[in-house]
Amino acid sequence: MDFLTRLKDGPVLVADGAMGTMLQAAGLPVGTPGEAWVLERPEVVADVHRAYVEAGADLILTCTFGGTRARLSHAGLADRVAEVNRRAVEIAREAAADRAYVAGDIGPLGELLVPLGKRTYEEAVALFAEQAAGLAEAGVDLLYIETMSSLDEVRAAVEGARRVAPDLPLTVTLSFDAKGRTNMGVRPEQAAQVLAELRVDGFGANCGASLEMTEEAVCRMREAAPGVPLIVKPNAGLPRMVEDEVLYDGTPEVMAEYARRFVDLGARVVGGCCGSTPAHIEAIARAVR
Repeated sequence: MDFLTRLKDGPVLVADGAMGTMLQAAGLPVGTPGEAWVLERPEVVADVHRAYVEAGADLILTCTFGGTRARLSHAGLADRVAEVNRRAVEIAREAAADRAYVAGDIGPLGELLVPLGKRTYEEAVALFAEQAAGLAEAGVDLLYIETMSSLDEVRAAVEGARRVAPDLPLTVTLSFDAKGRTNMGVRPEQAAQVLAELRVDGFGANCGASLEMTEEAVCRMREAAPGVPLIVKPNAGLPRMVEDEVLYDGTPEVMAEYARRFVDLGARVVGGCCGSTPAHIEAIARAVR
């Protein structure tokens, strides 16, 4: 079954959990992007993917959240955009082993667009298009834009993705903070209206300040654009520092309960973001199936 058919008419899709925090637990140095290990330690990235598939994930995201030239430049990888994204897809595809869909993960640029920043809209479109081309050519099932906070950047990412891969399914999620908006002030209902107009195949919320805030955001998005497949991939509760280590308070049981609630709200994809582990995804899979 192709991804769009499953998204619209099949059983609820269970997505994977965190990649970054899992790699850090495996020894990725603080400040080193996960994309570096796509090239240097691909076996560790593959192990994370396989753990999620074994836990019950139907959808795994490539290790390319920071896979644009803008972000890879900070790690000295600006000239290896195509290689990083292609290799990440190969690793994920092998780990999925026909048991899960592979989504090409596209995160924000980490820069503000004009007039608040120096990056122009057209430059942003080109950067997203470059990454999306690498992911599409390597054979992802869909392009998955996530953790967005600016609607201008959302539009640039969507335009860039469609410029190079117009036939691939495309989804978008934003991150909402404790004030019920993104850190750029976007309200959930405002985001839903724009994304519905852009005719993406699914949208929703990921990361976020808390599970409660993510639930509220999803409610408001559903009300603003009923009928569009919703995607919910929240953090494992609230992070807190314990002896220089970031811990998340959302247990697998708590995440599973929220997953049930998200499905009741109309979510077609549920999973986890920062702090979530294969144990969280296993609990979610049991809860929604």
